[in-house]
Amino acid sequence: MSEHHSPRESLSPSAPATVAVFASPTSWIESAALDQCRRVAALDGMIHVAGMPDLHPGKGAPIGAAMASTVLYPFLVGSDIGCGIAVFPIRLRRVVPERLAARFPDLDRALDPERVADDPAWAVVPGDVPAGHLDGLGTVGRGNHFVELARVDTVFAPDHAQRLGLSTGDLVLVVHSGSRGLGERILRTHTEAHGAGPAADPADYLARHDEAVRWGSLNRRLLAARVAYALGAEPTEPVVDQCHNLVEVRDGVYLHRKGAAPGDGRDVLVAGTRGTASYLVAAHSGADANHSVAHGAGRKMSRADALRRGRAKHTVDELRRTPVGSLVVCGDRQLLFEEAPTAYKRIEQVIGDLVEHRLATPVATTIPLVTYKTPDVGTAPRSSERRDRRHGRGRS
Repeated sequence: MSEHHSPRESLSPSAPATVAVFASPTSWIESAALDQCRRVAALDGMIHVAGMPDLHPGKGAPIGAAMASTVLYPFLVGSDIGCGIAVFPIRLRRVVPERLAARFPDLDRALDPERVADDPAWAVVPGDVPAGHLDGLGTVGRGNHFVELARVDTVFAPDHAQRLGLSTGDLVLVVHSGSRGLGERILRTHTEAHGAGPAADPADYLARHDEAVRWGSLNRRLLAARVAYALGAEPTEPVVDQCHNLVEVRDGVYLHRKGAAPGDGRDVLVAGTRGTASYLVAAHSGADANHSVAHGAGRKMSRADALRRGRAKHTVDELRRTPVGSLVVCGDRQLLFEEAPTAYKRIEQVIGDLVEHRLATPVATTIPLVTYKTPDVGTAPRSSERRDRRHGRGRS
């Protein structure tokens, strides 16, 4: 069942906070996600809950939501603090997706300072690793995380794209990853003592949270550098890098974002699927949307449903070659089905809702060429790498 509400409309006359869902009547929004918005709105101190058009149910809190409160709730940010999407320009001489897919490095293998001290990707680390957290450093993670080689396709705003140094035909690396176990450790420390309750010491939580946010951004740079070197290119600075799992203090209020990107004058890559375009947008959302925008297409199927339906509808080979002709590098067959393009909402609908509600303006699209999820089954890891995977490869 789907429900729809006009922005800034309270879902219940007795709700202490207002709830706005920025989706059109034709957009699919699960009632379970709306129920989670209601429950969040009833929390002590909650002021306003803004649901993005990619809104869907999460573990205890909705994904695709920005939630403003006078009280800091760590569970509203979740365990993957610092997760975000970055875009890095890359220059390659020849673009043959099949050959490039075979050259992607094993991004399940962590960068160990001793064992791989000579890896050139270390050059992008300016100093100490935040929180000293080395577990999973330089790895992409599971779930919906990925590293993608893509091509800039349609440019809607040439002047804006030019300011970012992008034009039609340019190549970019899109990196979606988070804090690889660090955020999970921070949340666990809180929940073991306080459950889903507020942070007992907001300043202490925020200090740890900020380290995880910095770690996630650094890790996206490391991932892009590892792939760039493997493909025979030089690493570049990101033209976009926005975190979508975080809390910020804004005008004396805690603004929690879970699967929602900052939308106050930022450039944001709203991720599509492995088989569709993604959209680079100029975000300009206001207070009604809690200064936020969508971060992706948003799931329309649970992982269990996607697995069950996908196995009845697709073969593994079909999912490794997408409708746009791109390749998916993924040795985990179950993940292939869970992350199939059909498991997600239509990215065009999500972007259309952002435009309709004046939250963002499209700048350009990117079309995937190679999307990396996990090492291919054809590239068996060495025994030392298998040990690395057993120890410290946190799930983001």
